[in-house]
Amino acid sequence: MDTDFTQCLRSANLRVTRPRLAVLEEVSAGGHVSADELRGRVTKRIGSVSTQAIYDIVHALTQARILREVKPNGSVALYEIERGDNHHHVSCRECGTILDVPCATGYTPCLQASDCHGFDIDEAEVIYWGLCPACQKAR
Repeated sequence: MDTDFTQCLRSANLRVTRPRLAVLEEVSAGGHVSADELRGRVTKRIGSVSTQAIYDIVHALTQARILREVKPNGSVALYEIERGDNHHHVSCRECGTILDVPCATGYTPCLQASDCHGFDIDEAEVIYWGLCPACQKAR
């Protein structure tokens, strides 16, 4: 994705604001960020910003497909820059670490819907679960 966030916002017909730019810069600096984490980071960057403003921003940026929302089961929604690569995620059951995993290649029967119910499917989202190396070592 182009890191000229001003142009990115304009291309999506969104106003360019300091809070939106700060959110994009913070997500770009450290992906898989919750709205609460974003509020703290953006506040440090530009000063006071409300929690509602952060939620409004991530909603608008997700709708515009600039951000991607990841919702691991049992976790708050996390946000990352939408790269258009349909990558997947691996998540630790103990510490909550979440990392990107390249999209599966070759024959992937679990990513082929057995009945698409008339949907024109354009994406599959997979989250692999397990224990990260640090949590395995701690056991």
